[in-house]
Formats: sequence, structure tokens, C-alpha cells
Amino acid sequence: MKQLELEIKALIIETLDLEDIGPEDIDSAGDLFGDGLGLDSVDALELGLALKKRYGITVDSETRNMHHHFATVANLAEFVAAQRGPTDRGPTSP
Repeated sequence: MKQLELEIKALIIETLDLEDIGPEDIDSAGDLFGDGLGLDSVDALELGLALKKRYGITVDSETRNMHHHFATVANLAEFVAAQRGPTDRGPTSP
């Protein structure tokens, strides 16, 4: 799961053009929104599209607990892992 968390941190940085920040600067258990990393709803949409493209998962605003899934990197990693299933280990091809 730690590898997936690192991938998601890198995806957040790349997708949202976060300058002067590295994956090690993002706490896996820290809030991504508000007083945490400071992301907003537009960032969530962009991140959702990037996750869908990278991992081939379904990200739908109607999905139950979506706010919880996007709260932290750790939660996102759990969500992505659950969506991909136990045999899928890597990102999909770009």
C-alpha cells in the first residue's frame, strides 16, 4: 500500500502542478483539503480524472463516501486498491 500511496502523492503533485513540494512533504494521513494540503473542489475533480485515467477506476460524485475517499492519501490508496481488485497491481497504460 505504501507504493500506491507514493504513486498517488506523485500524481497529486503532477496533476495539480504543485511546485516546491515532493511526495515526502505530503502526509498520507493528513487532510488533502481545507487546512491540510489546501486542495479545493476543482482540484478534486482534476484529481478524480487523473485517477480514472491512471488506474482505470470509476470515480463518480454519486459514489457513497466519496468525500471520505478523497480526504487523505491513505484513504485514496484504499479506494484505488479496492476499485482495482486484488490481482491488479500497477497503473494502466497512458
